[in-house]
Amino acid sequence: MAKVDSLDHLVLTVSNIPKTLAFYCDILGMQAEEFHPKDGSTRWALKFGQQKINLHQAGQEFLPKAHVPQPGSADLCFLSATPIADWQQHLQRLGQEVIEGPVQRTGATGPILSVYLRDPDQNLIEISQQL
Repeated sequence: MAKVDSLDHLVLTVSNIPKTLAFYCDILGMQAEEFHPKDGSTRWALKFGQQKINLHQAGQEFLPKAHVPQPGSADLCFLSATPIADWQQHLQRLGQEVIEGPVQRTGATGPILSVYLRDPDQNLIEISQQL
């Protein structure tokens, strides 16, 4: 039987690529990557671990694309080995509002402790520590 094994990348449609890069790099510690596919275009991605998030500028999405791409429609959970208490201090130091948490949730492999915030497009971002 055919089955998938892992997630390679996902795409976020965003209203402002530089603001998105700044948030995910400065707040979440991801790395910005400029890349140039065979079509000659310039694209941006956010790399972390062995995954990446490709960014599409709203109104200028690359094909093929989601049926209804739009900024602010994502709800993403990121795992971190950093304790949630350290994340709370980090976010407070940067003036980033935590909208909920810490709260215990159920992740893909078991219990997690999470805090929630929003990115520049108001996507819901969950930062979680496995318990």
